[in-house]
Amino acid sequence: MSKHLLTIIDYGMGNLHSVAKAFEHVADNFQIEVTSDRARIAEADHVVLPGVGAIRDCMAEIRKQGVDTVVAENLSAGKPFLGICVGMQALMKHSDENNGVACLGHFDGAVRQFPKDLTDAHQLPMKVPHMGWNNVEQTVEHPLWHGIVSDSRFYFVHSFYVEPHADYTAGRCQYGPEFAAMIYRDNLFATQFHPEKSHTSGLQLLKNFTRWNGAL
Repeated sequence: MSKHLLTIIDYGMGNLHSVAKAFEHVADNFQIEVTSDRARIAEADHVVLPGVGAIRDCMAEIRKQGVDTVVAENLSAGKPFLGICVGMQALMKHSDENNGVACLGHFDGAVRQFPKDLTDAHQLPMKVPHMGWNNVEQTVEHPLWHGIVSDSRFYFVHSFYVEPHADYTAGRCQYGPEFAAMIYRDNLFATQFHPEKSHTSGLQLLKNFTRWNGAL
């Protein structure tokens, strides 16, 4: 029996090894490939866009290597598509990071910076970046939430966040301001947290992604 193909887009910006290892752990019926080969990505049944680092550098490489076109083509093809961390932020219209960067525009929203003087409900200072475990509240029913209870904890590392919007927020989190921890539309899903670092709940989400056909 031939395996399905899941490709993780390699444009030089992402913790690709750990993402691939996590998928290998939960999806033995998939062939997992880290690749920049556009033809191979086009052949894939499921596609993942990871990302870490500054959005300016990520977007520069995305455009230089034609990943913007690859993303658009795969979304149009209707195949399940997952963005992770900066890979999620890149899907927005604009980011305030690096004095303002135009992103891919698949969601009409903005990426904002956590305030440097961020405080909690008791007016105690909070560290930026937001780094560590935090609860994510389910805001819509979605196949990628299967087997994961609302307010489960996931692992975050970020200084910028996507503003929540009722039209596309699948899960929200609070660290000072409330922000979108998960966004979705049609065959596209993305997470601000790192599912590959989020133990049981994160692995369940990755497993759900491999079982998802892209329909809501």
